[in-house]
Amino acid sequence: MMNLRMKPETMALLLASALFAASCMSPEKLVETGDYDRVIEMSMDKLAGRAKKNPRYVDALSQAFERANDRDLAEAEALRRDNRPEHWDRILSLYQRVADRQNRVAPLMPLADKHGIRADVRFVQVEDLIRDARNNAAEYHYNRALELMAQARLGDRFAARNAYDALSVIDRYFRNYQDKEALKNEALHLGKTHILLSVRNEAQVLLPEYLDAELRRLPLRDLDSRWRQYHTRPLAGVQYDYEVVVNMVNITATPEMVREREYEDVCEVEDGFEYILDSRGNVMKDTAGNDLKVPKKKLVRARVFETWQQKTATLHCRVDFYDKYNNNALIDSWPITADAVFENYASTFSGDQRALSDQSRNRLGNRPLPFPSDEALLMQAADRLKPIIKNRISKARVTT
Repeated sequence: MMNLRMKPETMALLLASALFAASCMSPEKLVETGDYDRVIEMSMDKLAGRAKKNPRYVDALSQAFERANDRDLAEAEALRRDNRPEHWDRILSLYQRVADRQNRVAPLMPLADKHGIRADVRFVQVEDLIRDARNNAAEYHYNRALELMAQARLGDRFAARNAYDALSVIDRYFRNYQDKEALKNEALHLGKTHILLSVRNEAQVLLPEYLDAELRRLPLRDLDSRWRQYHTRPLAGVQYDYEVVVNMVNITATPEMVREREYEDVCEVEDGFEYILDSRGNVMKDTAGNDLKVPKKKLVRARVFETWQQKTATLHCRVDFYDKYNNNALIDSWPITADAVFENYASTFSGDQRALSDQSRNRLGNRPLPFPSDEALLMQAADRLKPIIKNRISKARVTT
């Protein structure tokens, strides 16, 4: 069996070969391929700016131009006879393609070859056809949007979104069209999925008001999209499709902890030097005549007096995601924990500073600090909790 899979470099080589072969084709052969607009572009490149125009390219352009227009106009006419309103976008694009083609070729007119023989290039009046097709295409999308809006007003938000898309197609044809903008705004409103964030307390302690308010300040606005909107407070008149419930399972703040300890750092350091003696007690020399000596080592010690402070606040929560339309079914649930830790080391020492370890040295000069309040630590924990909750919400399995 022939292997149909090709390496990228092989595919690129074949494509380049095909393009080269096409570029070497005569204009007559290119017309026969049916790629008329490519023939027109190639012929225009060969003819533009030349006083003596090659008859082969003049003839190729005129043939390709006529055949391209005939093909597009024939297709448009067949679609019109089919009398299906959804065809008007295609009909319009065909007429516009004819107009664009004629506008490109127009600067070469009148076109004659170097022998003075004029090309038979006939232009078609399509302005009225374009205007008629544009009006009919807009009418089709408008009527379709009206049908969809009737369903949307009965509660079908997906119909509202399809209506919005249909009305947006009209934007390509007309800036102002009947009550298009008012309908788009209504479709936006009816097509949105509304998601409410709630905070509930399942902990054994009273949820402080400041903490409840802080958790409701989740930065959810950048999760909003055209068809999805998050709310941290319920709004009157809004029917919510989903509810995200942040259940506070446990709220803890540990007591202030202070521990003091004393320890000793010991280090071997250099302390002068001593000469190297030979067997007769004389100082040995190197090859340059210098005395040979080695460093002397000794142990130095330092007593370190350390005070360690710590206090921790922890928020344990569970984020539940409910589908309000489906009997308030639970569709997702995630446990989340966030900590805020205050920790401080303060140290002094006595003895030889050279004995201090890097860790001891880094803690020198620190002093005991006032402990933060429970409220301050809980707020820090809430700050760390919010982006985690937001990230989980963004990954929820929501059918938008």
